[in-house]
Amino acid sequence: MLPRVLEPEVMDTAEEASDYDSMHHDTVNRLFVDDLLQASRELSCADIGANPIRVLDVGTGTALIPIELCQRPGAFEVVAIDLAQEMLKLADRNIERAGLTKCIRAELVDAKGLPYADGAFDWVISNSIVHHIPEPSSCLREMWRVLRPGGLWFVRDLFRPMSADVIEQIVQTYAGMDSARQQQLFRQSLHAALTVEEVRELVAPLTVTGGSVRATSDRHWTLACRR
Repeated sequence: MLPRVLEPEVMDTAEEASDYDSMHHDTVNRLFVDDLLQASRELSCADIGANPIRVLDVGTGTALIPIELCQRPGAFEVVAIDLAQEMLKLADRNIERAGLTKCIRAELVDAKGLPYADGAFDWVISNSIVHHIPEPSSCLREMWRVLRPGGLWFVRDLFRPMSADVIEQIVQTYAGMDSARQQQLFRQSLHAALTVEEVRELVAPLTVTGGSVRATSDRHWTLACRR
């Protein structure tokens, strides 16, 4: 098994934010939202009614997933948080361009110490933030804390492959047309990612069963459960 090699926790230069925003996320983001909505139905968390569903998106980057979500049927109020100011500048731009300023609010927040009350959100979601955090247990605990009883927790991230050769295969398959810098960012993320078993161990103290965490592609794990 490859050892975990950490990458910077915060991508906070204009160049990094621009590189990230310009990568080909559309298919991955659509699938994330498809699977999120499917999980909400399967876990009986799809309480879309007169009141908007309160959603916290942890590590929103440039807010592409909240935008995808709010373009689907239903009423959502999303707080989209990140620790990178340059990412949030692009997030604000993307939200305004999509005409979604009334339902998505971007905030500069550290996921390891959320400033929200216990049970403040109906859904807590996150895509590809866990691998950025050296000790992700605090981030996971905070997500769980601010989720209301009966709410939906849906987290997806990369998992660390078994070998460097597999990493290169994945990079060429999914980022082979991207710039060398973008490929390197992806490569570093795979090296920094957790394994499925490591994630299961981290969420076990929260009484989240191991079966709630599973590999859902050749490079992603997904945690889906109801609190």
